[in-house]
Amino acid sequence: MAQSLRDIFAIWRREIRSVFHDQGILIFFILVPLVYPLIYAFIYTNETLRDVPTVVVDQSNTALSRHYLRQVDASPEVCLSAYCPDMEAAQKALKERKAYGIIYIPSSFGDDIAQGRQTQVSLYCDMSGLLYYKSLLLANTEVSLEMNADIKIARSGNTTDRQDALTAYPITYKDIALYNPTNGFAAFLIPAVLMLIVQQTLLLGIGLRNGTTYEKNAFHQLVPTSRHYNGTLHIVIGKSLSYLMVYLVVAAYILCVVPYIFRLNQIGHPVELARFIVPYLLACIFFSMTLSILIRSRESCMPVFVFTSVPLLFLSGISWPGSAIPEGWRYVSYLFPSTFGINGFVRINSMGATLHEASFEYQALWIQTGIYFLTACLVYKWQILQSRRRFIRENRQQARAAE
Repeated sequence: MAQSLRDIFAIWRREIRSVFHDQGILIFFILVPLVYPLIYAFIYTNETLRDVPTVVVDQSNTALSRHYLRQVDASPEVCLSAYCPDMEAAQKALKERKAYGIIYIPSSFGDDIAQGRQTQVSLYCDMSGLLYYKSLLLANTEVSLEMNADIKIARSGNTTDRQDALTAYPITYKDIALYNPTNGFAAFLIPAVLMLIVQQTLLLGIGLRNGTTYEKNAFHQLVPTSRHYNGTLHIVIGKSLSYLMVYLVVAAYILCVVPYIFRLNQIGHPVELARFIVPYLLACIFFSMTLSILIRSRESCMPVFVFTSVPLLFLSGISWPGSAIPEGWRYVSYLFPSTFGINGFVRINSMGATLHEASFEYQALWIQTGIYFLTACLVYKWQILQSRRRFIRENRQQARAAE
């Protein structure tokens, strides 16, 4: 037992020394987690789009149409940048990216309302950016609803404010944005990106470390020929402890400090969050150690892992609804710790769920931890056997050469 602990400690110490003496690993373990979350959060710090440039084609040119346009322009979402004489000029402004939407008011707008007929306002949006569409549609919808209420009140002949309120809104409604009160893009996307950064930097850092070991080892294996590396469990536990110690600090910064700096939602209990993060880190570490068998050089980890970041974000069910993901791809997503880590973190940190309420993700991460621990052991066991076979083969060749 004492010898096993000494072996684990020796492997842990060597791995820690290697991490902090390799500039490439430090970039992935320290610099990228330090800078990338800040870059993403700075990009989306405004949360919502304001003053989207919009052009107007007002064929009615009446007091009522001008009142409608003033109300739209007064909304925080839209800025009326130009008035065009016809749709051709408005479409040209969209093509030149001088505007991202067109409001078209027909010539019959004022007459239809005055004669009690239904009229319409047409809204054309640049759908290459869905956030432009959201802002334009929201502003025009709210203004049209308010004007509808005013028109109904003016024609009702009511004598009291209570009658006016019942005429305008027979059924009252209250809009409550749950878990994202600002309806912001950052509060929606950044928590998922932060969790994905943890997994991807571990994949890159451990992959780079193993690629370096493979290149430097005389027998081109992940396991050095050292007396402390005789047991598979010693290797896996010693290496994983070194990565876990580093990433407990890194994860605290990424998942706690960054959201605090940018005032993102943080309503989860710190103890619940800490208990959830531990199996996520362990699953990511053992997952990375398992995939390290694919890495045979320092550079090969980049093309193998970097391109997976965006697909994994989609597969998590955050940027695209999980219920709309095809069933086959949903099962594929279960292979990656980020799928359960992102969903569980959002539930606990952004929605205030307890660990019991996020038990599916929590238990799935522990299952992944156990499975990937076994696969990591198998990978390193196979590496040890390969190293011994090559060592014996090299010795036999040297003996034959000496004869």
